[in-house]
Amino acid sequence: MARTLILGGTAWLGGAVAAHALAQGHEVTCLARGNSGSVPDGVALVTADRSLPDAYREVSSTDWDEVIEIAWAPDLVDGALTALADRAAHWTLVSSISVYANNLTAGAAEDDELAVPEPNPADYAAAKSYAESQSLAALADRLLIARPGLIVGAGDGSDRFGYWAAALARTPDTNTNTNTNTSPATNTNREVLTPTLDRPVQIIDVEDLAAWLVAAAAAHAVGPANAVGPVVTFGEVLTELANAAHPDAVLREASDDWLQSQGVNYWAGPRSLPLWVPATEVSMLARSGVRFLATGGTHHSLAEIAESVLQDERQRGLTRDRRAGLTLPEEVDLLASLQGI
Repeated sequence: MARTLILGGTAWLGGAVAAHALAQGHEVTCLARGNSGSVPDGVALVTADRSLPDAYREVSSTDWDEVIEIAWAPDLVDGALTALADRAAHWTLVSSISVYANNLTAGAAEDDELAVPEPNPADYAAAKSYAESQSLAALADRLLIARPGLIVGAGDGSDRFGYWAAALARTPDTNTNTNTNTSPATNTNREVLTPTLDRPVQIIDVEDLAAWLVAAAAAHAVGPANAVGPVVTFGEVLTELANAAHPDAVLREASDDWLQSQGVNYWAGPRSLPLWVPATEVSMLARSGVRFLATGGTHHSLAEIAESVLQDERQRGLTRDRRAGLTLPEEVDLLASLQGI
């Protein structure tokens, strides 16, 4: 029975990894503060604050078949390596596609240039690059570096993908612009403001990522791998979500220049259109996933992901406050401006 230690495990991705490892027969321990939730039944939780000197006291005397590091803050990464590198037969670092220095070339693989490594938690790319370089120095040929793209699925707290499921699922009358003569009775289509739909989008389901992390670790895969899904278009993503939520939805495209002139932000955060990135950042959502597939990665279909996310969004509330996206009044005003109303 493989003995697996997850540094984390009570939040979204960590919990999914713990559940998959347990299902594969591993003896699973999670080391975390426990503030983000609980661990799956059957998983041991060691409660510890990793910023404290004795954080690893309960796990540093054990020989681990696998250690999976999910944190990226430099002090946490360094502390774990110091305490546990000599105790791990294999180590997986969950990094990110954000580690790359630029996103200029669609289809770029793992040998693309990385950000300059710096122990600076205020610079996410530099900190991720630092985590990779420190882990590689400590572990050499025992290290798998997983670089996930945009992770989606039920339970996602970022709202970057769920925003679109909710936007397409809201009833048509909630989108009525009260400054026009359009009434709920005649406004039969749900209008949704979107960026241009021919741009690339690349996602990976959290369950697919967790399953691969466990399987690749068990196989002692090493080196970097972009853990990403197939490249599709924004239009294909929204079509699948609309098919699941509101097939009669009308997608109102706007150019990058127009959206930015209206103060709409890209990628995430308030007053944004999530998943949208400017053309200069194209490879952020279009990286090569060849190595992920070669090391056993698999994908749920886009339709399956759409159904799962939509069900989750309905359970959590379609009109709840969100970390990313446009509020309904913001969207209504922008649609009116776009159409010259």
